[in-house]
Amino acid sequence: MKQVVQDYKTGELRLEEVPAPICWPGGVVVRAAYSLVSTGTERMKVSQARMNPVQMAKARPDKVRQVLQSVKQVGVMETYEKVKERLSALTSLGYSLAGTVVEVGGGIDELAIGDRVACAGEGIACHAEFVFVPRNLCVRIPDGVELRDAAFSTVGAIAMNGVRQGQVALGDAVLVVGLGLVGLLAVQLLKASGCRVIGVDLDPTKVRLARACGADVALTRDDAGIRDAISRLTDGIGPDVAYIAASTKSTDPMDLAGEVLRDRGKVVVVGMVPVEANWQTYYDKELSVVMSRSYGPGRYDRDFEQKGVAYPVGYVRWTQRENLREFTRLVKRGAVRPGDLRSGVFPFHDAASAYQKLYDAPANYPGGMLFEYPPDASPERRVVIAEPVRGGVGASKNRVGIGMIGAGNFATGTIIPALKRNADARFRSICSAGGLSAKNAAGRHGFEYCASDYKELLGDDTIDAVVIATRHDTHARFAAEAMRAGKHVFVEKPLALNAEQLDEVVAARNETGRIVMPGFNRRFSPLSAAVRDFFIARSSPIEMVCRVNAGEIKSDSWYQDAEEGGWRIVSEGCHFVDLMQFICGHPPERTYCEMIGGTIAGGQNDNCVVTLKMSDGSLGTLIYVANGDPQFEKERVEVFGQGRTALIENWHCARLASGGRTKTVKPGGSGKGHAGELAAFVRAVHTGDDSALPFLDAVRCTLATFAIRESLLSSQPQACDG
Repeated sequence: MKQVVQDYKTGELRLEEVPAPICWPGGVVVRAAYSLVSTGTERMKVSQARMNPVQMAKARPDKVRQVLQSVKQVGVMETYEKVKERLSALTSLGYSLAGTVVEVGGGIDELAIGDRVACAGEGIACHAEFVFVPRNLCVRIPDGVELRDAAFSTVGAIAMNGVRQGQVALGDAVLVVGLGLVGLLAVQLLKASGCRVIGVDLDPTKVRLARACGADVALTRDDAGIRDAISRLTDGIGPDVAYIAASTKSTDPMDLAGEVLRDRGKVVVVGMVPVEANWQTYYDKELSVVMSRSYGPGRYDRDFEQKGVAYPVGYVRWTQRENLREFTRLVKRGAVRPGDLRSGVFPFHDAASAYQKLYDAPANYPGGMLFEYPPDASPERRVVIAEPVRGGVGASKNRVGIGMIGAGNFATGTIIPALKRNADARFRSICSAGGLSAKNAAGRHGFEYCASDYKELLGDDTIDAVVIATRHDTHARFAAEAMRAGKHVFVEKPLALNAEQLDEVVAARNETGRIVMPGFNRRFSPLSAAVRDFFIARSSPIEMVCRVNAGEIKSDSWYQDAEEGGWRIVSEGCHFVDLMQFICGHPPERTYCEMIGGTIAGGQNDNCVVTLKMSDGSLGTLIYVANGDPQFEKERVEVFGQGRTALIENWHCARLASGGRTKTVKPGGSGKGHAGELAAFVRAVHTGDDSALPFLDAVRCTLATFAIRESLLSSQPQACDG
């Protein structure tokens, strides 16, 4: 299928051939008929992407801070590679479309193939011939409503949510500042609610459109009679509500609202404006300021948007889904007329030129542009790359065919660059559920084809090994399926999130004899090997301390989701359990752990201290915290025993001390061992020798993390053998 993409590095917009999305449970695949180009929002994105690096840094100082922090944590070169990868990404555009359901996922009974639907969501209802839409971002379109009008539903829901935040009543006078697409739809919605409406904008064309949409008064901002007109319409009282839908760095919209609103009036902010105003004015009138967040309740809630969890109607009547549904009803009644705001309909194959016209002459498109899609597009889920890169100089003839499932930041920024250093790896295919990230990675890194369905890889006889870099809850399932399809498996950590998942991986490995290696990269660091060898001739137990300043992850991240991400002590703590058993040479037998500050919602807490008793009597302590200074070094490993001390300092160097003398070891590159582990995996596939990370070690480590989780929850010691 074809999709509009933007090269973030150059700002170029183009149509790209991308694998069509697959249909997951809880959603539907929709064939697009029309998608809306929100001329204000999308032109702003195009303009930002065309900035030079200095301009971009000024516009996004938060990203500059992230880069500087990364330099402190992982060094200049690794940060440079990550930034380069991010800037080279292809991004999607669009967030509002209408089309027809062509596939229905499991658990969906309210929609059927052939239903006409309106869809919402950035990165979901994008400009593409086919999209996958979760149930709560998709509503059936009433009979009699044209698809081209229903394509406005997302922006209509944004306007509707703002109107609801104002709590307007029959006869209220409302000032709308900013007459872009959202503001103009708000004018129509407010008139449908029985309000008197005053519209204000800098652009005379938009002012004329507001009058056509039913505004009682519509004026340009520089009109000398603006205050008198507002006073006349409101009988000298002033508007009850000011609805700010402008996008500007100026405080003028807030200043105007404060000046003309009645006593104890309300300001509803839906646009991108500084929420700053004259304190005395707002204080004297005791004005209220309310923010309107996108399309309504449910926005940015992963449970609602991605998992389809419904809010109880008795508590939340108007969710974003209900706003979408109501907008289409109002269109059917004729109370809202998106057709009045249509600035042009362009064939989808002319999308790039349409964007250029918008960029060059925005005044010609005051409303919304539409893309019209061909009705006969085919949802192909595999795209061949025209000129694949076949391998580096010196590559052997019997290279390992690699298929990768997952094309996220870690896969493209860490795993793929490490694999590319290996001449024996043949980049055969890469897969991602949405398709776009796989296409981007395939083109940049020399994969021969890309796909959205991972089963394309499992059925490919030229693929010897599958690399799994997806969300944690899928690791065990994909690993087991890949082994049963005859593939060797490298699976990013964690190997599994619970005992049932681990049992499935073990069963598949025992059935097939395939190699399966989890991404416990730190044991492959030259620094870890140096520390292990420093104590290898010991005759007594050692003490190991791993301090991890992990940094906070927001509670709404998938990483913190109990089902998708698991607990961080399982999904990340496994690194350090494996490191300690590698350095010690013996597995953990039992553990006792305490959370710092007790449990939090869901029983999780990212701050804990773990004690491990190893089978040879050695002790390991893991201090895993997320409440430290994020700019301080992230990891520190200390080992003591038999008059010797070893220290690994954030994987930049290791210090080995004995007899009053200290030797410093440098890793000679990135110290965390990613290149070493992937080289070991490719070598193991060639030779059948997985001794670099024996499967039994991986199982023992994973079982130990489950025991740690149980000890943290019970505050009791736990055996590590499952």
